[in-house]
Amino acid sequence: MESGKRMSTAIDATVPTAARMYDHYLGGKDNYAVDRAACAELDKVVPSTRALALNNRRFLQRVVGTLAQEYGLRQFLDHGSGLPTQDNVHQVAQRVGPSSRVVYVDNDPMVLVHGRALLDQNDRTAVIQADLRDTETIFSHPDTRRLIDLSEPVAVLFNSVFHCIPDSDSDGPPAVVRRVVERLAPGSCLVMCQLVSEDPRVRDFVTDFMDKATQGHWGRVRQEKDVAEWFEDLDILEPGLVEVSTWRPDSEVAPRQLTQEWIEFGGVGRLR
Repeated sequence: MESGKRMSTAIDATVPTAARMYDHYLGGKDNYAVDRAACAELDKVVPSTRALALNNRRFLQRVVGTLAQEYGLRQFLDHGSGLPTQDNVHQVAQRVGPSSRVVYVDNDPMVLVHGRALLDQNDRTAVIQADLRDTETIFSHPDTRRLIDLSEPVAVLFNSVFHCIPDSDSDGPPAVVRRVVERLAPGSCLVMCQLVSEDPRVRDFVTDFMDKATQGHWGRVRQEKDVAEWFEDLDILEPGLVEVSTWRPDSEVAPRQLTQEWIEFGGVGRLR
């Protein structure tokens, strides 16, 4: 995509966004009637979506805590971060290492509005508005350059966002991963997961529904094999690529989806 393309800062309350729908599923208040209506329609076919969203959020919190505690990472670049909710990346990371720095990236203008409040509270946290495919703009942004030292390991998060972009030789998930990896120091980690289904009826319905609901701001539901391709040149941390509620759960009694028509699937890869 065109690097540095100017993005709209206007909030459109007439079209659902993935960030606001996710916020609704997590019990947040930063969403509109159109987002809640889209969620209600989606639930008719994939009723486990709320549980899926909650499990995905818990995965994000566990993985950030693990990378900070066990691998000593103190730099986090969160692509498609979504609206702030309880226990954000910077809160989890800074409980382990108070010096941790976090840059959030999202293309939703509402995220930027809430991000300004974060900036006022924490000078080691920044929020920038950019398309997650625009690697050059993200890495050259003044806030990224201020907070992220690329000569040291970085945790780069693509948590439940790649299904929001379509396949493309130049801007699809594999191309984005390659561009990011080229900029990272050894020891850096990439956290990647997305919505997958092995049922073609679910893949087709959700992809078509979300593409229409968001007016083209969507990619597709993929399969586990597609996600595995993103990790080809990385060392995958245990327990491997899994349904995310099973990634190092806090206890043996972890929350489970009641149905498995689709799941969040992925894991963590480390640069050699």
